[in-house]
Amino acid sequence: MKQKKLLKERLALVTGASRGIGREVALALAKHGAHVVITARTVGGLEELDDEIRAQGGKATLLQLDLRDGDKIDQLGPTLFQRWGKLDIFIGNAGILGPLSPLHHVTEDAWNAVIDINLSANWRLIRTLDPLLKRADAGRALFLTCDASKGKHAYWGPYAVSKAGLETLVKTYAREVADTPVRVNLINPGAVRTQMRAKAFPGEDPKTLPAPEEIVPLFLELASPECTRNGEVVSFREWQKERLDASTTSDA
Repeated sequence: MKQKKLLKERLALVTGASRGIGREVALALAKHGAHVVITARTVGGLEELDDEIRAQGGKATLLQLDLRDGDKIDQLGPTLFQRWGKLDIFIGNAGILGPLSPLHHVTEDAWNAVIDINLSANWRLIRTLDPLLKRADAGRALFLTCDASKGKHAYWGPYAVSKAGLETLVKTYAREVADTPVRVNLINPGAVRTQMRAKAFPGEDPKTLPAPEEIVPLFLELASPECTRNGEVVSFREWQKERLDASTTSDA
């Protein structure tokens, strides 16, 4: 029996799609029928992803996008509008770790780079994509955050501040679109087997961590037209536990 394409005819945009979580989410969106606009700073990984999407019968459009280029971000909305007229799903996945060091050792350039990419670029993306999401019948926007946003760890200053700011930015946007068909949420994936995690914790055994594809079902749920959640930070660990508990209860 042929599987129903749950996201057929929907247009999705994924930043940081060349590897890690972004790559797996883009693959899954395409597998479920969405046409996926995949973006990253370099095109090599995007070309490989495009080949894999097409091999599984999906559709993708490659777009080289450096999130430090504000003018190019600003042009993104009008470009998508001219070709498709709307945007159904936006996954704001791209981000950088930056330096892990005492705040008084962080250089101005390093500070600005983290804030620009993790926070300011997402504000620009919201600004340019908002009209397109509102033209969709069920616009969905998802962003990634982490426990560092709580400011409980020393030496994570720029990254922690950028994620705390992102959470406030996204929650504010969610309130602004509450009376529209758009729904906006944040996902906290926790520790995942990615290059960024390996850079932050070089002594950690990656095999002890979930692979990026294990997080994908949560993205699909929150990106679906049926999703009603808005302005929430959804923890993958808590979501996974809730599903397990519900499964156990139903089997009892």
